[in-house]
Amino acid sequence: QVQLVESGGGLVQPGASLRLSCAFSGRTFSGYDMGWFRQPPGKEREFVATIRGGTTTGYTDSVKGRFTISRDNAKKTVDLQMNSLKPEDTAVYYCAAKSIWTARYDYWGQGTQVTVSS
Repeated sequence: QVQLVESGGGLVQPGASLRLSCAFSGRTFSGYDMGWFRQPPGKEREFVATIRGGTTTGYTDSVKGRFTISRDNAKKTVDLQMNSLKPEDTAVYYCAAKSIWTARYDYWGQGTQVTVSS
């Protein structure tokens, strides 16, 4: 069973940076695509970024050029570097994993709160 644990959330001012990290355990890390999702207050959960095979990445339009997803297969971690944060980035951020053979993210972390406010 895959287990995911996020860390790194917090309260920051607009324009600041924050780095989220997700620790993966329970299966062979290389067999999973990893993603970050977020759920803003009062809204549904939405896709933020994904990384496959260590090099192929994808981002939602609102974070392109500001956020960077990366993974370390040796440490079994996936990070989300968030720069130039905006108040609209405020959300609970979730790490997610899916087998490289499936389309749906089946495993989720508990979430970490990111609040961007002056």
